[in-house]
Parts: sequence; C-alpha cells; structure tokens
Amino acid sequence: MAIGHFPMPAMLQTLRGRMNKPMASRIAPAAKHTPIVFVFVFVFVFLTLSVCSSVSSTKSTDPTPTPTPWPLQFHSILFMNYSGALEIIDLWYDWPNGRNFNIMQDQLGEVVYDLEWNNGTSFVYTLDAPKRCWTAQLEVGILRPNWLDGANYLGQGKVDGFLCNVWEKVDFIWYYEDVVTRRPVHWRFYTGRTAHVMTFEVGAVLEDTNWQGPEYCFVNKTGIDSTLHKPEIGSMRPDGIPRANMRLSIY
Repeated sequence: MAIGHFPMPAMLQTLRGRMNKPMASRIAPAAKHTPIVFVFVFVFVFLTLSVCSSVSSTKSTDPTPTPTPWPLQFHSILFMNYSGALEIIDLWYDWPNGRNFNIMQDQLGEVVYDLEWNNGTSFVYTLDAPKRCWTAQLEVGILRPNWLDGANYLGQGKVDGFLCNVWEKVDFIWYYEDVVTRRPVHWRFYTGRTAHVMTFEVGAVLEDTNWQGPEYCFVNKTGIDSTLHKPEIGSMRPDGIPRANMRLSIY
C-alpha cells in the first residue's frame, strides 16, 4: 500500500531527471560543434569553385591548335578511296633533296610512278609494257614542310577510330591529325577523294637509285594522254595553293 502513496512520484521524478540529463548533454556538444561544421562546408565550396574557375580560365586561354609541320623526310602508305575506286599510294617525301615520289597502285590496275622535283619538273611514267612517260615543267616545286601554315582550325573530330584536330586549307583539303601523337591520320580533298594514312615512318629515305626516271622519259616525242593522272597528294603549290590543271607531254 505504501508503494502507491509515496515511491511512484519519486520514481517518476527520478526517471524524468535522468531522461532530461542525457538529452541536454547530447544537445550541448552539437551546438558547440555546429560552427565548425559550417566552416568545413564553406571551405569545401570555396575550393570547389576555385578549381572550376581555374579550369574554365585555362580552357578559355588555350591557344588554337596548329598543324604539325611535315618531317623533312618520311615514308607513308596511303589507302585512297574515290567514290569506291580504291588505290594504294607509296609516298616518299624528301625535302632536303628537293624531291617527292608517289608510287600509285589502282585496285587490280597498273602501277604508275609520279616523280616530282623542287625545280618544278615532274615525271609520270609506267615501267610495265606499254612503257609510257609524261613530263611537265611547273612554276613551283614540291610541298614545303609547313605547307599547312594558315589553315583554318575546325575543332576536333573522330575519324578512322582516332580523335583528331581538323584543319581546312583554301577549300582544297581537310587535314586530320591525331590529338595524342600529332601524326597525320586522314586527308579529304575537295573532290571527295580521301586518304587514310596507314603508316607514317619519320626519317625514312628512299635510295638515290630509285629517284632516276627511265630513259624513255628523255626521248623527244610529244602527245597527250588522259589515262595517267597526277595524284592529289602532291598537286599543290608549295604555298598551299592548288596547282592549275596541267597538260602533260609524252616523251
């Protein structure tokens, strides 16, 4: 009977005191640490905004990419496609010696040799019968290594599986260069003809004996034949301007 008259109020007061005390002790530390939490949040936000601003500023000040000049000497195998007509070009570029050589193989067709010199002389000939040779004397020589100077930068694009920087030159050629290695990857000409760069050997040089045109290129005989064509690879003046249409004399 005594339990109902005295201990219960005392027990309730004790329980309330104990319940209130832990809650107060928990709230107080949280209140003390709240300013520290806000400081950490402020620092994090400030640093994040600073980094974003720095990246944005760097992007806006990056210089416009420029095409890499051609090596002074290189060898490249090009796979050409013109509306389904396929061709392989074995290209030898030799600026120190003032010469450029395109060995062209049409699909299941004959091999045509296009030998160009920096003095403007060009020989286009075959070695298989019937042996033919066409020559031309131009006002300009081969492409100089920096022939892409002044090309218009168009941005980046993916071609043949490579991410490339892309330039356009005098509405004649669209030039694709690998972003990482800076090697040429792909060329597209205004005619729709495309060149896929299969190999690119910097410093490779063709032996001197292979640069001599055949003797029948020096026999006095003239004529015109449209079945042999000059490739678009070397058909630009050294200043990057396309050469005019040429009449090639047969010798």
